[in-house]
Amino acid sequence: MLRNFGPVMQNGFVVENLDAAIDHWVKVMNVGPFFVLEHIPFVDTYFRGKPLEIDMTVAIAYSGELQIELIEQHNDAPSIYTEFTQAGRYGLQHMGVMTDSVAAHLARLEPLGIRPVQHGATAAGVKFAYIDTDVTPGFMIELIESNDMITGAFRMIYDAALNWDGKERTRSFG
Repeated sequence: MLRNFGPVMQNGFVVENLDAAIDHWVKVMNVGPFFVLEHIPFVDTYFRGKPLEIDMTVAIAYSGELQIELIEQHNDAPSIYTEFTQAGRYGLQHMGVMTDSVAAHLARLEPLGIRPVQHGATAAGVKFAYIDTDVTPGFMIELIESNDMITGAFRMIYDAALNWDGKERTRSFG
């Protein structure tokens, strides 16, 4: 039987202060190093059907097989993140799953009444869609389209975690 989602490979947390969140994960949870992507450029990105101009930074690390993504939005553009924080929430906002095709996955889910709340692509070509799967507002599934670039980046971050000695909090790409 084809599952609607999964397996879950990422937990995405919306944080108020990215630097403080990284400190917590490094010092308390012993997770790292975090790779920081600042002010990610997006193309053709939409929130609730309207074009989205979002300014955000993420930090990514692994705890075992699970990817930890920390997200800080810098502007007040309406998004899944501002909806989450305006409802008084911080913390786990979504779980991520890889898919061969975001478009095909969404087409398969549409007859079930499951549609994207926020979707698009990064300027680097990573396609994604966030879908609301729960009656409790705020919790979502992120579909992440697999390609050589993203799987290579995730593998590099995973490998860095395997050999991490706890000294470097963050690293940069390239």
